Amino acid sequence: MNLFGEAAAGAGLGIALVAVALWLSRSIDYQTKTPTAKADGGYVTGFESGYGKPTGLIRWITTVDHKDIGALYLLLGALAFFWGGTDAMMIRTELFTSQVDVWNAETYNGLFTMHGITMLFFFATPVLFGFANYFLPLLLGADDMAFPRLNAIGFWLLPPALLLVRFGLISDVGGHIIQPILGQAAAQPFFELKPPETGWTMYTPLSAEQPNPTINLMLLGLHLSGVSTTIGAINIIATTFTQKEVAWAEMDILSWTFLTQAGLILFAFPLLGSALIMLLLDRTFGTTFFALDGGGPILWQHLFWFFGHPEVYILVLPPMGLVSLILPRFASRRLFGFKFVVYSTLAIGVLSFGVWAHHMFTTGIDPRIRASFMAVSVAIAVPSAVKVFNWITTMWNGNVRLEAPMLFCVGSIATFIIGGVTGIFLASIPVDLVLHDTYYVVGHFHLIIMGLIPFAMFAAVYYWFPLFTGRMFNRTLARVHFWLTFIGVTVTFNVLIVLGMLGLPRRYAAYPAEFQFLQQLATVGAVIIALGTLVWMWNMLQSFRKGPVVTDADVWNLKEHGFFSGEWQWFEKRLE
Repeated sequence: MNLFGEAAAGAGLGIALVAVALWLSRSIDYQTKTPTAKADGGYVTGFESGYGKPTGLIRWITTVDHKDIGALYLLLGALAFFWGGTDAMMIRTELFTSQVDVWNAETYNGLFTMHGITMLFFFATPVLFGFANYFLPLLLGADDMAFPRLNAIGFWLLPPALLLVRFGLISDVGGHIIQPILGQAAAQPFFELKPPETGWTMYTPLSAEQPNPTINLMLLGLHLSGVSTTIGAINIIATTFTQKEVAWAEMDILSWTFLTQAGLILFAFPLLGSALIMLLLDRTFGTTFFALDGGGPILWQHLFWFFGHPEVYILVLPPMGLVSLILPRFASRRLFGFKFVVYSTLAIGVLSFGVWAHHMFTTGIDPRIRASFMAVSVAIAVPSAVKVFNWITTMWNGNVRLEAPMLFCVGSIATFIIGGVTGIFLASIPVDLVLHDTYYVVGHFHLIIMGLIPFAMFAAVYYWFPLFTGRMFNRTLARVHFWLTFIGVTVTFNVLIVLGMLGLPRRYAAYPAEFQFLQQLATVGAVIIALGTLVWMWNMLQSFRKGPVVTDADVWNLKEHGFFSGEWQWFEKRLE
């Protein structure tokens, strides 16, 4: 089958690159210098030139330091989070009433296309790479990532990729803003470049036959982001194998999840890149990879989901690692069953490549093949459940401190349980045939992608904020942020699950009037999430500027229970 040939070729190329990377990195000798913090306690005015680095804007444009690049990834991810979140609020605004009366149907289609792509490729992945770049060397005792310059290249490919992907929607929304001010004539050039309306999965033949030129830009941008992600994965693997100063048995759980994530990227993203190029050739040169008289439209689904379902675990494994790292520190107990958590991480990585066709149960594929994919899809829930039970057992009889990082860890477990259980139902063929392409799928997916993943990220941001900035955040606002976000996520996406069970299909700007109340309730939940996000943004910016200066690196009382790990030891040296 062409699918496995493409996968083998892409993975073989990636493994060859890693092999070269591992060999080259052995000869690299890094010299560490510990920078001296300014009197204000943080990066507010920048470090003195302890690394011989320039200051100001030139520093950030030319930097190859893993901490600076990690901060840039986090900043880009935060901007994409707000941009994609704006798409979501525009979608919910349209869905507040059953008729199309805010945006037109074409803009609505462009919104959910851009929302999905932005959140998956430019929010979640860059944020996780930001944490990996910043903390992996500190946790492993390394001086830097294995290839600092390659690391910088990987990041700087992302901003132009984001602009290419979103170019059509930028033009369309700009036209809607200009039209009531300057008139139709001034806005018309902006409307000529319409946003892609393919959905984030870009199913053929729709994506191959739409004449919109911005789809080509979107495909190029996605390919560029895939190159960036593959570069980052190679760097993570090379760093872990050649730069670490700890034994494999002593490596922390977060580093294990980053390594597993990088391995998944190495096999999944080259396949996506190949599929994108094939689709681009179909659109521009008349090839027939996905035409009815060529490879067939179903081939795109096989290729895309062979990438797409491992991508879910590429996004979810590091957040699981963050919860596994942070939760024990606020439960005052070692992570229960550490080896089982590591083994379950590796098991998820392997099984994730055997479940892609559960997205295709309604396409008419052979029932025997469907049954095998159903079995693996149900089986992959087992290692995920292992993690949940280990987290709960870690908290059992522990001295739990409900600081902001711990609140978000507990919230992530709660949303993951609901999201995971609803996913098991979708893994069952007869249930999926009923619920496929309804709002049930949207609710299930978002309880993971907007529950576990951002909750773990917020936990990490609060946990490491003193280390990032040398200042402390407002703890009351952090708790307000948690409760607003938890309530908003619970309301919004559980309501979508109910809508799906009632049979409402997704991706329609107009819908029957009897569903309007539940759609309005979901929109209210989305507004609550947005309010929580604004509280978080205010807290971060104000604390970065005026928060209490940290003078003791042990801000979370980690030394008492033996959790004062490598990154905090680095921070302590920085404060001396």
